[in-house]
Amino acid sequence: MTIPSQKRKALSSAAQNPSPRPRVDLALQGGGSHGAFTWGVLDRLLDEDGLDFSGISGTSAGALNGAVMLTGYVEGHTQGGVAMARTQAQKALAAFWADVSQHGPIFSPMTLQSNGSLKPAFNLDQIPGYQWMNMFMQTFSPYEINPLNLNPLRDVVQRHVTIETVHEACQHGTQLFVTATSVRTGQARVFTEEELTLDALMASACLPVVFQAVEIDGEPYWDGGYTGNPALYPLIYNTETRDILLIKINPLQRLDKPTRSMDILDRLSEITFNASLIGEMRAIAFVKRLLKEDKIDPGRYKDLHMHMVADDDNLAPFNASSKSNTDRVFLQTLHDMGHAAADRWLAAHRDDIGHRSSLDIEKTFLGLG
Repeated sequence: MTIPSQKRKALSSAAQNPSPRPRVDLALQGGGSHGAFTWGVLDRLLDEDGLDFSGISGTSAGALNGAVMLTGYVEGHTQGGVAMARTQAQKALAAFWADVSQHGPIFSPMTLQSNGSLKPAFNLDQIPGYQWMNMFMQTFSPYEINPLNLNPLRDVVQRHVTIETVHEACQHGTQLFVTATSVRTGQARVFTEEELTLDALMASACLPVVFQAVEIDGEPYWDGGYTGNPALYPLIYNTETRDILLIKINPLQRLDKPTRSMDILDRLSEITFNASLIGEMRAIAFVKRLLKEDKIDPGRYKDLHMHMVADDDNLAPFNASSKSNTDRVFLQTLHDMGHAAADRWLAAHRDDIGHRSSLDIEKTFLGLG
């Protein structure tokens, strides 16, 4: 599909005439239906008193949120400039998550749907038969369970993401970086600009026990959360912005000790999905310390300002099983939590953008506080 010339001109004009709103890079974590929390955060950040975005690095649900938002933003910009772009981006995200809620448990087709019956917990492991279904999925591979490789999530994404529009945003406005994990090498693969395809988005959200690996140019890929949830280095090396705002939905800590086998596996998965992010945060903290002590050349290294929107306390009751729950009431609950968390963060830290970090990396990620 050819991008209309007026759309290209509008995006180029926006890049050349930046808004007075504070500008950040976004780092969007994945986490199944918990990505609706990120929807709520983005919904608030797109308000008039919110932020502008230079680059977006997303994994799994974070990548989908980024692609949907950019699709709506570009289309809105063509219709009526920046204000319309933000409004249309908000509408696009709302339409995407409404569609998700209407098509069953698409983040894991082999799980059961709660239909709001589990309020306020929304944890699917309370449903009789869930543990049996979980064991069934761990016993048989998606190649045996789903030989036709049916994926309802792909159909939903295809309805709400226009890949050519995302390409245009990457080239002239806001660059999107999508991380997937190479099955062969175990390394992260970051897709951006013309490399970004529907397959790349689906690869980033491909849980290996649920879906068959997504093949791109003959290479199989799994969920990007194993190697970057999300990857920060594409933002560091490919944008000029010094402020990175992480929207975190995966818990770093669990106060309770898991004793059931499924809870042990879920906690191991959380630890694995956080490991790469913690590693990057450790490196960022190290570079910041060296810069502060004048031990490295500030002309070669960014002195990053790190920020984070999260709500661990309110998300804590929702365990890993709830990440497959696409009940409308649950998704709206998560959205409202994210919206409120972003509102609190903006009130406390919007003025920090461009001046200082509002996230204590060592205390939050390295256990040094």
